[in-house]
Amino acid sequence: MAGRKFTDKVVVVTGAASGIGLAVAERFARAGATCALLDMDEPRLKRCERQFSQAGHRVMGLCCDVTRRADCEASIQAVIDRFGGIDVLFNNAGITQRSAFSETRIEVYERVMAVNFFGALYCTKAAIHSLIQRRGLIIANESIAGVAPLLGRTGYAASKHAMHGLFTSLRSEVRDQGVHVMVVCPGFIKTHLQDRALGGDGTVTRHPQSRVGRQDTPAHAAETIFRGAEKEKDLLVLTAVGKMAYWVSRLAPSLYERRMARQFKAELER
Repeated sequence: MAGRKFTDKVVVVTGAASGIGLAVAERFARAGATCALLDMDEPRLKRCERQFSQAGHRVMGLCCDVTRRADCEASIQAVIDRFGGIDVLFNNAGITQRSAFSETRIEVYERVMAVNFFGALYCTKAAIHSLIQRRGLIIANESIAGVAPLLGRTGYAASKHAMHGLFTSLRSEVRDQGVHVMVVCPGFIKTHLQDRALGGDGTVTRHPQSRVGRQDTPAHAAETIFRGAEKEKDLLVLTAVGKMAYWVSRLAPSLYERRMARQFKAELER
């Protein structure tokens, strides 16, 4: 069975000015896609747009704060107006949190949900009719924290579990209309996400991140995501440690929880 092809397709990426978002946009652009880059960091976004143009790629940069529904709707409509529709939507914009539940303000949970869950919801809702019309593809960048517990990240895990419920359920609704939904669960990827992790008071935490195994690169993750998109994978778990965590959490959830808690407990005591 031939896989999806992305030459001359329109690809929208949120959180596109750095990390996995930028690497994925670059990979689709090299495959001949037109890319719409959405990000709230306007100076970095403009540099990325310039680099894409200089490389001969068709590109559009849009400053968009995904926590604002009006921003998402306006950005998606601007892409449709300029390019005629959307073939791929990569919901990638995200934020994380590292702090004990008892020490975390409610406002932190609201912020994490606003970016991770509602940002993805707003963009998908705005694009869904175009995606259905063009029998497109939705990619949701989640996390192992979207399918398994993760100590010290109750806000992050909650937002990613919410995304998982939304996008796996949406897949069951739109599959017969020709739209595919692929869920991506990265393991540890070397991006700036963790450098901006929120602490319990809402400021960037000074606690260093705990990790298991070697970090992957955004470029390698992007290649895997691109190949998964071609094959219309339902679930794509990245990195060897990520795959191990996924299967242990499925097959032996109590064991996973105990070992994970031991691994990450020291992070909250530093």
